[in-house]
Amino acid sequence: MKGTPVVNDLEHVLAVQNKLGEGPVWHIEEQALYWVDIEKNCFYRFYPQTGKYESFDVGIMIGVLAIRSAGDLVMATQQGFAFWEAQQPLRFIVDPEAHKPFTRFNDGAVDRQGRFWAGTMCYPDGACAQPEGSLYRLDPDLSLHTMETGVGVSNGIGWSPDNRLMYFTDSPLHMIYVYDFDATTGTIENRRPFVHTPNEKGVPDGLAVDSEGFIWSARWGGGKITRYDPNGSVERTIKLPVQYPTSCAFGGERLDELYITSAWTALNETKRTQQPFAGDLFRLQVGIKGLEQPKFAG
Repeated sequence: MKGTPVVNDLEHVLAVQNKLGEGPVWHIEEQALYWVDIEKNCFYRFYPQTGKYESFDVGIMIGVLAIRSAGDLVMATQQGFAFWEAQQPLRFIVDPEAHKPFTRFNDGAVDRQGRFWAGTMCYPDGACAQPEGSLYRLDPDLSLHTMETGVGVSNGIGWSPDNRLMYFTDSPLHMIYVYDFDATTGTIENRRPFVHTPNEKGVPDGLAVDSEGFIWSARWGGGKITRYDPNGSVERTIKLPVQYPTSCAFGGERLDELYITSAWTALNETKRTQQPFAGDLFRLQVGIKGLEQPKFAG
């Protein structure tokens, strides 16, 4: 039945206790999952086949990272876009919000043409009198383009399997937007609501699009993942043992496993005791194939 909660096959994979785990990315060649802990200035790499994982402290907040086709990583950080190369300091590219002391990057994704999209938000919460976030597109030639302004909290981004639609989340508005997307030029237009849930507990956070064109959205504060069909109707919900899931990504050899990140930063001591898995990594065997996450071509 559509909308029925699904609780089977959820695995508690790693007790990493991320303060603000976010932005999982599956590296197909390495068969490894990458993700960030924004408020602890680090990212993680996990090899499910062996169970080995490691963390890397970069010294500043990382909102989101992506794999580079040239190797290593590109990141959107508290000080703008940067390359991470093993054993080297971050190599900064451009900081479009250096003039904004109360914003930081939060989430993003790479499109199939190898462009890195990432958006910003007010930080700390309440420091801005009005929405100050923006959405940027970093092209492989390292040129930067402002795609949206006046955003509350930039969050989950994804593209439809036919590459004609782009989804973008503005969390405080309880909104996932959908745009017409021009893959050749990288432009977006005709923004309209895809999902608007002001009366539902929590807000939409990170998302993943599967091979059937359905959208899996983490519900920050709502303790669940919701799968929406291409028309925006709820197809299923997956209840989680944590109140603050943050994002999700498909991984595994067949790209049919959904990895879910979470956070404890919004919990007080009592609630942390009640939610011992908050901040940990989860995996769901969904039996539905995801889409490969592209690499940044720069």
